[in-house]
Amino acid sequence: MELTERKLKILQAIISDYVRTAEPVGSRTLSKKLDMNISPATIRNEMSDLEEMGYLTHPHTSAGRVPSDKAYRLYVNQLMEKPELSLADKEIIANELQADINEFDRTIRHAARILSRITNLTSFAVTPTRNEEALSFINLLPVDGQTVVMMVVSETGEISNTALKLKRHCTPENLQLLAKSMTYQFRGRTITDVLKDNIIESLETNVEAMSKLAEDIMPDFVKTLEDMLNVQLYMDGLTNIFDLPEYSDMERAKNFLAMLDQKEEFLKAVQDRDEGVIVTIGDENMDDKLSDYTVITATYSVDGKTVGKIGVIGPKRMKYGEVTSVMEYLTENLNNSFKLEDGSNLKLEGGGIIDDE
Repeated sequence: MELTERKLKILQAIISDYVRTAEPVGSRTLSKKLDMNISPATIRNEMSDLEEMGYLTHPHTSAGRVPSDKAYRLYVNQLMEKPELSLADKEIIANELQADINEFDRTIRHAARILSRITNLTSFAVTPTRNEEALSFINLLPVDGQTVVMMVVSETGEISNTALKLKRHCTPENLQLLAKSMTYQFRGRTITDVLKDNIIESLETNVEAMSKLAEDIMPDFVKTLEDMLNVQLYMDGLTNIFDLPEYSDMERAKNFLAMLDQKEEFLKAVQDRDEGVIVTIGDENMDDKLSDYTVITATYSVDGKTVGKIGVIGPKRMKYGEVTSVMEYLTENLNNSFKLEDGSNLKLEGGGIIDDE
């Protein structure tokens, strides 16, 4: 059976109406809205054909039809129109992202919040892994006799600060000597390479006081390096689902929140997606738990190098054109902000998976 131009127009109208109302679409509704001079009976026949072709489904409780995953895929690939963002949304993205541009992780977290606010969907952002990040220097800054801030700086200028409580009193001089020893031993080596060694035992010091100080600090140094390797997942707008008709059923809403609460599994599902704006609908998602949802991701880059992803998850009944337009404009602004044309460095905070609702 051929997907004629008339069938395409009818399908596009059904998808647009269903996305807007969340109600199954009937032939009479379409006949009033379509400027095609065709009768409800003809529309019913075309809708029947579209259902037979797998583009529509027929809920038992309604005479109307709703789009299938196959219909949404056709819509995204061929029929979708991407509207121009409003001036207000452009100003929100352009102005608010500038505020924290020297704090990388904070900026990405803020970008996820902006994305959630504009799309009214649940948003997420994934920061880059630092497996190949090489260390530049380590500094130990005394706060008081037994409190120290350990600063680990990579060759790209990314910084991780950790506050430590020592078991014994230490002098600023010994802290400085230990920091120099650690920098000398680990400079130029990648984090993964350093962690291959038993670095708690490998740091060589000739002074007994220094050795005891190293015993205190090295376990925290290892933990800091491990945290620097962690990919961070930020999420925002989890409660936006309660504004969507699909989740008026509290059980379904709970299932959605429970699925997102499995953060490690969700991270695996989105981390290896291709570059650019990627839309996966229903069963196209690799994880079965995502089969009832649409996931849209976009990549962002630092100085031209792709490093992370930002995206939304929501019902398949989604304003695909509007959402992808927002994501394209948002990532364009992120990429421009992260070009580092002035040679400045971006700071990446410590690792972990962070919920920022």
